[in-house]
Amino acid sequence: MASGKATRLRQRVNGTKLTGRLNGTRLGKRIDRAVLGESFDGVLAAARLGEDWAWRAFYKELAPRVQGYLRARGELDSDDLVGEVFLQLARDLSRFEGGEAEFRAWVMTIAHHRLLDERRRRSRRPTEVAAPEELPEPLGGDVEEEALASIGEEGVHRALAGLSDEQRSVLLLRILGDLTVDQVAYALGKSPGAVKALQRRGLEALKADVSGLGVTL
Repeated sequence: MASGKATRLRQRVNGTKLTGRLNGTRLGKRIDRAVLGESFDGVLAAARLGEDWAWRAFYKELAPRVQGYLRARGELDSDDLVGEVFLQLARDLSRFEGGEAEFRAWVMTIAHHRLLDERRRRSRRPTEVAAPEELPEPLGGDVEEEALASIGEEGVHRALAGLSDEQRSVLLLRILGDLTVDQVAYALGKSPGAVKALQRRGLEALKADVSGLGVTL
């Protein structure tokens, strides 16, 4: 599965010394994890120019979320697949348009499609659910969004195995990916109404398992 290019890209992002400027400030050996936000446009422009510090900023910010999604979908050895996600990101970055929210949604969409591609390339195997402590913290909306944030990792992952594949995809993209309903619909090739229905049914399936956590769905 792993390509040499994906591995080299990951090594480059993980191992390179950071140099460059961000909003007029010289960057040295480190860059804060919260480098995005107001600085997103500057980081994006630098990444398009091939600046190593910008790519490392993107990797530090987004790789844990991508890996958390892949691991929760059963890809426990997901390093190479994460590398392939960022390789495609580097290849297609010139075509991206939008702000940070759209960029995050785009990255998670790539991750989802790379996962599907990988599963098509190999024989089927049982899905293993990653332990909650191995996943990034969930982010949180309307009533259903608040319920998603309140459930948290532990409650969700305890019941993931009982969901359908589509319900699992929707809830993980909403919780770990922090995508909106419309963004999930784009990633999965479904209508927003279908995503809402899957989310609703998935939450109902989780209801018995999370009721002990004091969460009202």
